[in-house]
Amino acid sequence: MERFTSLSHRIRSKVANRRLGAVLAFVAGAINAGGYMAVHRYTSHMSGIVSSIADDLVLGNIVLALSGVISLVSFILGAATTAVLINWARRKNLHSEFAASLMFESILLLLFALLGANLDAHPQSLVPSAVLMLCFIMGLQNAILTKISRAEIRTTHMTGVVTDLGIELGRLIYWNKSKEALPDQFVKADREKLVIHAFILCLFFLGGVVGALTFSQFGLIATIPFALLLLSLALPHLTKDLQDHFGQKSAF
Repeated sequence: MERFTSLSHRIRSKVANRRLGAVLAFVAGAINAGGYMAVHRYTSHMSGIVSSIADDLVLGNIVLALSGVISLVSFILGAATTAVLINWARRKNLHSEFAASLMFESILLLLFALLGANLDAHPQSLVPSAVLMLCFIMGLQNAILTKISRAEIRTTHMTGVVTDLGIELGRLIYWNKSKEALPDQFVKADREKLVIHAFILCLFFLGGVVGALTFSQFGLIATIPFALLLLSLALPHLTKDLQDHFGQKSAF
């Protein structure tokens, strides 16, 4: 249990970063695929949304283009929220430096599950709200690992992961004519990086399969286990901060 909760500890290591990245990639894959089952939109990557905005503008679909812009802004606001929470926690020297964002994401996922109870009854008003909430959640989560790993690991979209994977594979199969080549000419793959990116990709895919299956069977209530998973990562550190806060008050 202690090893599990250490994944969101403010004191970081490469191993902890990669393990947390694996967990969040699984969650992102599940929510992205499951969210598509609910609202028929992928919300974890902005490349497609930005392209659709351009297409809709050219085709004269102003309402759809505006919808895309709002989704993009929602993703950006999610990422900005993570940055604010992390920087505020650092200034206060809190144990929940990264746990606060995970807690916020878990709360939003629980709200998303509640939203699903009325989604079928009011699709015209609630589906757009669900899309914006998912975009916000994806921006929030992607920024967590980006901040923690200094942009080494992404969890909500796989374009960068697959690109880095391809680069390392290219280095791996590259034939160096001589091992005595100059250091700046010798090509060597970062096998550790190759493994972690392959692992992240596989877990995102696995999460997508699990999300699609559970959402198709149970609806948006299927987000609850993922919310509880994030909550279990965040709660110990938030509890520690509360204990420290009230302990200081009682000392006076």
